[in-house]
Amino acid sequence: MSNTERAAGHSARRPAGTLAGLLHRRPRLQLSLLLSAPLTWLILAYLGSLTALFMSAFWTTDTFTSNVVKVWSLDNFTTILTGGAYQQVALRSVGVALAVTAICVVIAFPVAFFTARIAPRRWRPLLVVAILTPLWASYLVKAYAWRLILAEGGLLEWLLSPFGLDGPGYGLTATVLALAYLWLPYMILPIHTGLEQIPDSLLDASSDLGARTGRTFRSVVLPMLLPSIAAGSVFTFSLSLGDYIAVQIVGGKTQLIGNLIYSNITLDLPLAAALGTVPVVVIVIYLLAVRRTGALSSL
Repeated sequence: MSNTERAAGHSARRPAGTLAGLLHRRPRLQLSLLLSAPLTWLILAYLGSLTALFMSAFWTTDTFTSNVVKVWSLDNFTTILTGGAYQQVALRSVGVALAVTAICVVIAFPVAFFTARIAPRRWRPLLVVAILTPLWASYLVKAYAWRLILAEGGLLEWLLSPFGLDGPGYGLTATVLALAYLWLPYMILPIHTGLEQIPDSLLDASSDLGARTGRTFRSVVLPMLLPSIAAGSVFTFSLSLGDYIAVQIVGGKTQLIGNLIYSNITLDLPLAAALGTVPVVVIVIYLLAVRRTGALSSL
């Protein structure tokens, strides 16, 4: 190879080497370039859509033509705050989200305790995969499966009939059961991780000091698991609060805030946008409350 060809090769590689050296010397620049694409997507797609939502919530709809009138007004928020039906639906939605979260905590703890502390170590990864497997299935398939289970003469009624009991049928109870099943893995996984991080020496020390199982759970395990429970509740609460498909499938005549938003999208878009701000505000308040537990730092 001639000197001219070598010089041409070195000059071709020099810009790449210079750029690599520049990024190596400036880690902040490297981090900025790495995060530029997701931050752009976050600002344009997510924050942009929220901004459009809040802006359209202050518009009105012409009652004659049903066209959106871009005139600033607080009528939509006044309707929500003064309308008793809207308040009942909002409170019912929050109650359903809290009930689903409580059920998930009660079921998730023994399951996570078995997978994290009792099961043999070689089986624990497989058990975690088995818990997460339902998330790979279609949402609609799982929702309609619960519709068949809760139907008159369905599996649940067949199991309860020997005890002289009837199934809940379609309604608010069915909605809570279906949502608790759908979002349960999101609660099990954080609690499983939190239990794995509790050192065995801490439990042994509690036992050596004379604490029984219940005292050890209340004084040692539960305080250390509160951030994990709060982290899981962020998912179960927010996903239940905004859900409307499962309610339509198994809820019967039950109405939640998501159903009102969906039904008003074509009829009154500004009112639907104003209703959409309700779960956003509730979730923000919930996140501020959860933040005090330190759970957001572990998400």
